[in-house]
Amino acid sequence: MINETLRADGRTPDQLRTIRLTRGWQQVGEGSVLVEFGNTRVLCVASFTEGVPRWKKGQGSGWVTGEYSMLPRATETRSQRESVRGKVGGRTQEISRLLGRSLRAVVDVDALGENTIVLDCDVLQADGGTRTAAITGAYVALADAVAYGKANGLISPGSKVLTDSVSAISVGIIDGRPCLDLPYVEDVAAGTDMNVVMTGSGTFVEVQGTAEHGAFTRDELNQLLALAESGNARLTQLQEECLAGEPGVVFVAEAGK
Repeated sequence: MINETLRADGRTPDQLRTIRLTRGWQQVGEGSVLVEFGNTRVLCVASFTEGVPRWKKGQGSGWVTGEYSMLPRATETRSQRESVRGKVGGRTQEISRLLGRSLRAVVDVDALGENTIVLDCDVLQADGGTRTAAITGAYVALADAVAYGKANGLISPGSKVLTDSVSAISVGIIDGRPCLDLPYVEDVAAGTDMNVVMTGSGTFVEVQGTAEHGAFTRDELNQLLALAESGNARLTQLQEECLAGEPGVVFVAEAGK
């Protein structure tokens, strides 16, 4: 059983932070969502363009990819812009690739046709879980971009481009307890840190787990995955509610609900 002692922010170990999705947050882009996991805020914007990268031309299928970045003052201290440094950091590249893989896991690129959708995810404020928030919000923006393609005759109206939904959540072992959805203060102190990407139907896309301050047991791994399953199930429900509602309306999942 998971210890129910409250965490520093008042949550029990199996509670999400307050999650907010604001669809259509930006006036431009074929899909946009401001996603908030507690104090973490990420703007996800989908751009739909006709045509595909050169290496995919003539194959009759499309492409979906993602790019992740963080504003210089998204954290307590300012970081230098990667464009100024002249080099994209390894962390940025790794998260961008994770973002693309996660989204393509639920896309039928043949049904998309020779079109490209790029999801730009920019962290406005970071307090842990930026990559999981980016994946969760990017899916909603992607769904709107697909709807745009169908409405404008760029995708066959009957094509099932999206085969499922996708979301992601962090879990970790804090002071010996498996906990869900880690803010920064817990993330940096976690004995084990894990990010779990799942489809809406409950299958796993990717599991990234590391023992930061000591190895973890199989029982702890099972508890972490169970927490991630419950968290992602709640995120899936919120995504569905958001896509069924009107753009501009804020959809909120209160902490733990």
